[in-house]
Amino acid sequence: MAINAALILFVCFFALLVIGVPISVGIGLSAIVTTFVVLPPDIALFTVAQKMITGVSSFSLLAVPLFVLSGNIMNNGGIARRLVNLAKLVAGRVPGSLAHTNVLGNMLFGALSGSAVAACAAIGGTMAPLEKDEGYDDSFSAAVNIASCATGMLIPPSGVLILYALTAGGVSISALFMAGYLPGILMGVSVMIVAFIYARKHNYTVSERVHFKEGLKIILDAIPSLLMIVIVIGGIVGGAFTATEGAAVSVAYTLILSIIYKSIDFKKFVKIIISTAMTTGVIMFLVAASSAMSWVMAFTGIPTAISNLIMSISNNKYVIMLIMNITLLIVGTFMDLTPATLIFTPIFFPIAMQIGMNPVHFGIMLVFNLCIGIMTPPVGSVLFVGCGIGGVTIEKVIKPLIPFFVALIITLLLVTYIPAISLVVPKLFGLV
Repeated sequence: MAINAALILFVCFFALLVIGVPISVGIGLSAIVTTFVVLPPDIALFTVAQKMITGVSSFSLLAVPLFVLSGNIMNNGGIARRLVNLAKLVAGRVPGSLAHTNVLGNMLFGALSGSAVAACAAIGGTMAPLEKDEGYDDSFSAAVNIASCATGMLIPPSGVLILYALTAGGVSISALFMAGYLPGILMGVSVMIVAFIYARKHNYTVSERVHFKEGLKIILDAIPSLLMIVIVIGGIVGGAFTATEGAAVSVAYTLILSIIYKSIDFKKFVKIIISTAMTTGVIMFLVAASSAMSWVMAFTGIPTAISNLIMSISNNKYVIMLIMNITLLIVGTFMDLTPATLIFTPIFFPIAMQIGMNPVHFGIMLVFNLCIGIMTPPVGSVLFVGCGIGGVTIEKVIKPLIPFFVALIITLLLVTYIPAISLVVPKLFGLV
């Protein structure tokens, strides 16, 4: 039954994608078709509807729309510019300083907003004109922005890590948040190393030295924004509030901050609420449809069959981890991060547990893989946004992106085969 169900499920799903059906609808329809094959029609419809409703009936999922709202407020609240100034202060005396500023800005803003697309647009939109004025190649600037904007999907708070925790069933969100720091920082550092080599080769200048008083003012301006990380993550890890309550705190904090900065008014806030509602609707429908698909896969034994297939290739855990990495990198080229997380977590999670991987380590590895995927054609969301912001075509940005891809894949392999990179921080806090 597992083989027949898998063929029906995946053939139906990919056929729907090919003809242009939205991913969320394709997931739901393929789940319904497969359920019809294994159950009577009346029971199939009732079961799918039930699983979709129960899939989104979770208090923890409230954190997702709240973090989306917080990110949207930040994106419109004047916070990005302050973080760029701080990043420029830190990276100002390094060759290719504006490129490093872009990376640091994405790491800071991405960590605050939890959105790669928001970081790509906000930081890239701020940096692109500055880099152009300094004589930076447009394609290189866009490549740096694209390659670094996904760091915020690993550096907490991250909505994708929350979705993984719920899909995997019982994985600590606090542990995942703490585990994301080192891999996220390494991801940014790997991009900066490539940018440094490129800048030295092309003799890019460093920024002018900043006077002490001006530097102090930049730091003081950025502290209120950075405090959000301390308050939200500190509160979650310290047990003062849950991840969902922490998301609510982040909304309140960023809203107050934007009002103080006088960068948001009622009309703009209404637009932010509408945008958040639309994004939340898409995410929640994806979660609902993926819940139905996950149940169909579990009921028909698809994850077990795939696990047996992979284990038949090799019983060496390092080879199996490599197979999972290659599969996820391929999946990331044609599927966005959220649906890929929801679909492939229930498939690969049992395999990871079978070979003795820590569930927190596996979650970081999975998300890291899919972060690379959102930068790659043909469906890379940040690739399109980054090219649009940078004013370059995809064809022109691919060549300068290749060295960054190589660096990111090397970093991915380090994160995969050295579990301590993911686990050392949560262990320090007693979360693993």
